Amino acid sequence: MSAINLKTAPPSREITEAMRLAMPESDYMNRTQLDFFRRRLARLREDVLNRIAAHSDDVGDADAPDPTDRASVVEQRYVAQRLNERDTALLHKLDAALQRMREGRYGYCEKTGEPIGIARLLARPMAMQAIEEKSRREAQDSHYVRRADRMSE
Repeated sequence: MSAINLKTAPPSREITEAMRLAMPESDYMNRTQLDFFRRRLARLREDVLNRIAAHSDDVGDADAPDPTDRASVVEQRYVAQRLNERDTALLHKLDAALQRMREGRYGYCEKTGEPIGIARLLARPMAMQAIEEKSRREAQDSHYVRRADRMSE
């Protein structure tokens, strides 16, 4: 891959994901990349807020005379509540990522301090750990779960 020359590259809003991946490591988390991810996080945050508002609007009338209709409304409320909980958790992660960006820590592993990597951030912009650290942690967690399962047998 050839390196991207930021002086001749189009404005950051026009830089594609492929061009970001082709940028040299020395450009990691430069102003252009931070602007790109800031906009991406803000867009995701806005989408989540819209979904949260939509969940609360989707619930029907719980005073329906038919028991089947009431049961359906209760189920809809349960689903809306679960979706709302998921989106609220995602909103907190997005806000935390934006806070790390303000503090100058965005894009770096919280455990090792190593770069998380553009490819991982493109896939999960709110990532807090490099893929190697995340994999190690998941393997460790899996080990403890398997060990606990064996001990309970």
